[in-house]
Amino acid sequence: MNGQERPFLLGGGYALRHYTGGVRGTKDLDVFVRRQDALALLDGLARAGLETDLTFSHWLGKVHMASDDHIDVIFGSGNGLAEVDDEWFAHSVPATVLGVPVNLCPREEMIWSKAFVMERERYDGADISHLIRACQGRLNWRRLLARFGPHWRVLLSHLTLFGFIYPGERACIPPEVMVGLCRLLEWESAEPSAGDRLCQGTLLSREQYLTDVSRWGYADGRLEPHGQMTPDEVAQWTAAIDSEKKAAEKVDVGNVNVERA
Repeated sequence: MNGQERPFLLGGGYALRHYTGGVRGTKDLDVFVRRQDALALLDGLARAGLETDLTFSHWLGKVHMASDDHIDVIFGSGNGLAEVDDEWFAHSVPATVLGVPVNLCPREEMIWSKAFVMERERYDGADISHLIRACQGRLNWRRLLARFGPHWRVLLSHLTLFGFIYPGERACIPPEVMVGLCRLLEWESAEPSAGDRLCQGTLLSREQYLTDVSRWGYADGRLEPHGQMTPDEVAQWTAAIDSEKKAAEKVDVGNVNVERA
C-alpha cells in the first residue's frame, strides 16, 4: 500500500482494537482515502497484479486477495454523508499495525461514520459506546458535534444509550455536551413541525425505510437537496441489497460453501 504513494488511513477493526484495547478483531483491512485518490490507488494495485473493483461509485472499492480476504478502499459512507476529507488526515493518530507504521482514522470520524449504521443485520452502536468509554478525555467534542451538524439527534441517541449502558461512567461525556443537546431538543420540540414529507431513516438503513420513499410519498433524505447522493447512486446502493443478502447467507463448512435453508 505504501508503495502506491497515496495517503491512506487505517480504520475498521484494527483501529477499534487500538483505541479500545481489543473489543473485537478482524481479518480484513479497511483503508480510508480521499475520493480523488481512490481510483488511482485501485488502478495502481490492479497494475501490481491484484484484483480490484469500484464496488460503489459513491464510497467504496475493494481489493480481492487470493485467500478470499479483501481490503476495503473507503472514501465515504454508504449514506453519502461521511466523506473522507482533509480533517481525517489532520487529526489521524499514528500507530503500528502488523509491524507497519500507519496512521489511524480519528476517533471522532469513527464515531461519526459508525453512528449511522443501524441496519437490521448490523448496528454499530456498541462500537461507539466502547470508543466513548475507552477514549475519555481524548475526544474532541467540539469537532464531533460539528461533524454531526444538523444530524445531532443521531449523536444524542447514542450518548443517551451510553448513559444507560454504563450508568457508572456517564462522566465520560462532558455535561455541557449532554445538557446542550438536550436543550436543543427541548427548543426544537417546542417549535411547530415543518410538515415536510421527508424520511431521513434512509441515512440509517438502506433497506428498512424503502417503503417510506417508494410507496408512502416521503422524500429520500439521502438525495439532494437534503443529502449528498444522486438518484443513480441510490439505485446502485439499493440494487445490491439482495445480492449481499445471498452472500451473507452462505456459511463455510470446512472448505465447502452451503446455502442456509
